[in-house]
Amino acid sequence: MAKKEEVSKELKELKEKVQEGKSIMGKERTLKSLREKTVDKVYLANKCPQQIKDEIQHYAKLANVPVIELSLDNEELGLFCKKSFMITVLGTKN
Repeated sequence: MAKKEEVSKELKELKEKVQEGKSIMGKERTLKSLREKTVDKVYLANKCPQQIKDEIQHYAKLANVPVIELSLDNEELGLFCKKSFMITVLGTKN
């Protein structure tokens, strides 16, 4: 049960960042922000391809940024962020 509460806490925090305009959507933009160390967390959809996941985790490890794998798939993550497109990778800024 504690894990479910933790996930909902992460989704709540993510929703606040998206509403505040402090989110970066997309693999390329998130990777660029990781290299520049301007991101504080990275969220991955559960259907994120392994190659993208490995690349994101590599740069996140170098930047000491946590990577959170969500229970939402990329279509649900897009709807959660109120976008009309799918989102696989999403970063949040300070």
